Amino acid sequence: MRVAFYAPMKSPNHPVPSGDRLMARLLIRALELAGHQVEIVSEFRTHAPTPEAAAALAPAISAELGRLREKWQKEPRPDLWFCYHPYYKSPDPFGPAIAAELAIPYVTAEASYAAKRDRTDWADRQKRVGEAVMQAAVNISFTERDRAGLSAAFPQARLAALKPFIDSALFEAVRPAPDPGRLMTVAMMRAGDKMESYAMLAKALRLIENKPWTLSVIGDGPMRREVEGLFAGFPGRIEWLGERSETEIAGLLARGGIYVWPGCGEAYGLAYLEAQAAGLPVVAQQTAGVPAVVEAGVTGLLTPEGDVAAYAGAIAALLGDGRKRDAMGQAARRFVLEERSLAVAARVLDEILRKAQEQE
Repeated sequence: MRVAFYAPMKSPNHPVPSGDRLMARLLIRALELAGHQVEIVSEFRTHAPTPEAAAALAPAISAELGRLREKWQKEPRPDLWFCYHPYYKSPDPFGPAIAAELAIPYVTAEASYAAKRDRTDWADRQKRVGEAVMQAAVNISFTERDRAGLSAAFPQARLAALKPFIDSALFEAVRPAPDPGRLMTVAMMRAGDKMESYAMLAKALRLIENKPWTLSVIGDGPMRREVEGLFAGFPGRIEWLGERSETEIAGLLARGGIYVWPGCGEAYGLAYLEAQAAGLPVVAQQTAGVPAVVEAGVTGLLTPEGDVAAYAGAIAALLGDGRKRDAMGQAARRFVLEERSLAVAARVLDEILRKAQEQE
């Protein structure tokens, strides 16, 4: 199929790395691996920080919709419109209209709907997301949390599941050589949930200062100085590795012992899958979408949300139990390479889309 791909929150071509950009790129790779032709049909970003900023986008949105309509008056039409991650701050103002006009299936992936926004100034944008979900030939959810949310809001919406995945090729090429006391984390340094996780990690490590650990941090961002300040009380134990390439990250993770990241507010966290693919057990919180990427008690330990003492205790437990740590690390690597690879995702995604096309 010729797939018109659109990510209203952040284009796959956006210069700033993030989990959202990575998943958009992974979806494109999966579609192409399944034999489909993918075109990123618009770079227009509908994401707005406030309702006022969203309203100001209206003229530009109208112009972009006109451009897309003109485009397919001259070119062969796509067979399907695929929208990645529409939600109230980044709805898709183009796909539903274009799909209806061209009589092609409309598909969403990782759409989310929060009923509480219906009573705010975001209600109009939220309504567009709901209408798109109902129009869609299928809405693909990556976590049970998102699927349940859509099902509750729109019982008649057509839903399908695709578990979060990564391109595991780089990790298949590395051989784990774990340093048992080397804790690893990979995360951008920015305000919000990321900063909250860094703060929780620092508090937890203070509770186990007597344990033999070091922490290697891969990542950078506008809050780097603040993040470094959180860990200032651990002289000689923190290694700041900065932003690294995908290949470098795979190699660095393979030399770690335990992946530590609380995961405050994580949609799911592809970095967890990358760490497990490199053979690291994970210590995270049982929160948000994290259970979708970590098998509790098998590939890692998940602790109650907000419980710093429990989180510190879980890290300490793995530091002190080499047999359990090694078993979890081996199970984590098998889990990702066998169940959460690009090849597996490509097959599942292809089946979902072909079924959706047949039912239209």
